[in-house]
Amino acid sequence: MSDGDYDYLIKFLALGDSGVGKTSLLYQYTDGKFNSKFITTVGIDFREKRVVYRPNGPDGVGGRGQRIHLQLWDTAGQERFRSLTTAFFRDAMGFLLLFDLTNEQSFLNVRNWISQLQMHAYCENPDIVLCGNKSDLEDQRVVKEEEAKELAEKYGIPYFETSAATGSNVSKAIETLLDLIMKRMERCVDKSWIPEGVVRSNGHSSTEQLNEEQEKGKCGC
Repeated sequence: MSDGDYDYLIKFLALGDSGVGKTSLLYQYTDGKFNSKFITTVGIDFREKRVVYRPNGPDGVGGRGQRIHLQLWDTAGQERFRSLTTAFFRDAMGFLLLFDLTNEQSFLNVRNWISQLQMHAYCENPDIVLCGNKSDLEDQRVVKEEEAKELAEKYGIPYFETSAATGSNVSKAIETLLDLIMKRMERCVDKSWIPEGVVRSNGHSSTEQLNEEQEKGKCGC
């Protein structure tokens, strides 16, 4: 796909404490590489990737492929940057919330991050995928899989154990988040939650395009 040759521009935000591996995970997804020498993100950064999304119909058969330009925003985890990162919450359509399986405090802080999202995101129940990162460091694990799954179930969000080092479940987690977002856009009658700039290559905004489609239900917000 050339520049501008896409149907939707979708912005995801990676959140979590400093050092949980947000930058490494996004780099693994976009470049297929692992860099153990990343320095701590200061403020905001982002990576991009083009993908084709094929929704499954009622019969389980994939529909027409939709060309997606993903912007994956990488945020600083430190408290001193919190006011800056929360300013980006409303413009994002989906959230990758990471904690470090070898750091219990980063897991305990997941509740705080979700509270921040509920206050600052486009609605009180935004689409979130929870990732327990650094699954390759099994001998250093301190957070049990059952604990993380229980927390994810409490909030009604998907959970994956990921490894930015090996790539395990990285694509699956992001593809799951994209699927949640696309399905939300399809079923929402009220399109006001969709941020500005989610545009189609034919020049129509996504809001105009989606309003032309058959209304299928109420928004999950």
